[in-house]
Amino acid sequence: MKILLTGANGYVGRRLLPELLAQGHEVTCAVRDKMRLGLDTETLSKITVWEVDFLSEPDFRCLPEQIDVAYYLIHSMTSSTEHFDKLEAVAAENFNIYMNEIKVRQVVYLSGIVNNGVLSKHLSSRRNVEKILYGGRFNLTVLRAGIVVGSGSSSFEIIRDLCEKLPVMITPKWVLTKTQPIAIRDVIKYLIGVQLREDCYNQSFDIGGPDVLTYKQMLQLYAKTRGFRNWIFTVPVMTPKLSSYWLYFVTSTSYKLAVNLVDSMKIEVVSKDRRLQKMLNITPISYTEAIKLAFKRIEQNLVISSWKDSLVSGRFKHNLSEFIQVPTFGCLSDYQKIKIRNPEKALNNIWSIGGDKGWYYGNWMWKIRGFLDKFFGGVGLRRGRTNPTHLDNGDALDFWRVLLADKEKKRLLLFAEMRLPGEAWLEFKIDENNILHQTATFRPRGLWGRLYWYAMLPFHYFIFEGMLKNIAENNP
Repeated sequence: MKILLTGANGYVGRRLLPELLAQGHEVTCAVRDKMRLGLDTETLSKITVWEVDFLSEPDFRCLPEQIDVAYYLIHSMTSSTEHFDKLEAVAAENFNIYMNEIKVRQVVYLSGIVNNGVLSKHLSSRRNVEKILYGGRFNLTVLRAGIVVGSGSSSFEIIRDLCEKLPVMITPKWVLTKTQPIAIRDVIKYLIGVQLREDCYNQSFDIGGPDVLTYKQMLQLYAKTRGFRNWIFTVPVMTPKLSSYWLYFVTSTSYKLAVNLVDSMKIEVVSKDRRLQKMLNITPISYTEAIKLAFKRIEQNLVISSWKDSLVSGRFKHNLSEFIQVPTFGCLSDYQKIKIRNPEKALNNIWSIGGDKGWYYGNWMWKIRGFLDKFFGGVGLRRGRTNPTHLDNGDALDFWRVLLADKEKKRLLLFAEMRLPGEAWLEFKIDENNILHQTATFRPRGLWGRLYWYAMLPFHYFIFEGMLKNIAENNP
C-alpha cells in the first residue's frame, strides 16, 4: 500500500512511521525541511521524502503518485497564541488541493474530542479543520482523541515535570476538569486499523482509554505509579494568564503552548463514541499502564520522538538549511582548539553534551543563564534532550537547536534559541589531525548586541576553555 505521512517528524508521525514500514507499506514522508527528518540511513533508504509547506501556495512539481492512504497529522497550536486557527485552516485547504490532484483514496485525520457544547479555540480549530477536510474529493476518516500519554508526549512531560518537581501544588480549578487520556500505542493501533476500511469512510470516531479522570486525578495517579505522594490544593482565584505562567515556569512547555493548553483544559474532553473500539477489536490500556510503559521506554533510552524536538517548542521558525552556513561578516567569535588523545571518547562526549550530563564546565553558570532566559520568556534549560547519547538534525538541546549532527564527519553545529540581541552558533569539529575545534559565533543585532557580547566575554573565557578541555580529556 502507498501511504503519505504528513507531520512525519512530529511526535505521532515519528511513532507511526516505523509501524507502517514494518507492515511493508511504501511510505512518502511530507516535511517542510528534509534535513529535520532525523532518520537513520537504513530507514531513509526505505522511504520517499516530499518537501512541501502546506502554508504556502500549492506547487504541483514532484507530487507523489498513486497514494492510497494519507495521514493528516499537521497541527499549529504551539506556533501562536492568536492566529494558529487561521494557519491550521490554510494548511488544511492547501492539503485538500494537493490530495485532489493526487487523487488519494482515503485521508485519516487525527483530531481532538469535540463533544462539549463550549469549545476552546484549539478544539474549535480542530473541528474547523475537520469540516475543511470533509470538503475534499476523497474518503475521510477522523479520529478524535483527548490527551495522548506516552514517553515524549507534551501531556506526559508536563505531568512528569509538575509531579517530580512539586510535591505540594497550589493549582487552578481547571485541574478538576474531566478528560479521557489515551496511550500513544493505542492511537497508533487506531490509525493503522482504519486503513482502507470502507465502513470507516466519511466517518468521525472518538478514541480514548478506559479511564475518565480529572487532571488532579491524573497527577495523583502519576505520583502513586512512581511510588511517591503529592499534595494538591485547588484555588479559584488563579486566572488563565497566571495559570499559563505557572505551567510555563514549572514545566518545560513553551509559553504559547501553555496558553493554549490552559484554554483547552477548562473544557471537558470525554469520549461518547466507542464504535471504532468494537469495530477494530481494540482493548485500550489504562492510564497507569501507559505511564509504566512510558518509563520503560525512558529507562531503556528508547524514546522514539518527543514534542520538545518539534521546532515549535522553541523560537526557531526556519528551515535548518538556512542556518547551516555559519556567517562571518559582521560577526564576533570565540575560537579555541586542542589536541586530543582519544578522538572516539571526545566525539562521544560531544554527542552527550547538555541535558542531565551538563556542559562539562561551569554548569551552575549555564543554569543561571537558563533561568534568566526562562524569566524573560525564552525556552530555558528545561527541555533537556530526548536521548542522552544520540542527536539528530533539528533536535532540541537545552536552549540550543541542533542544526547539523554528522558523527561520521565529526561535526556538531548548534543554533541558540535563548533570548539574545542577535544570533548565536556553537560548533564542535574534530579534524583528521585529531584537533578538536570549538567555535562560538555571534551575529549581534545593533549596539545592544555588541554590548551583550563584550559583557559576556569574561564568562566566555572560563566557560569555553573549561568546556573544551573537559570534552577532550573526558573529565566532565
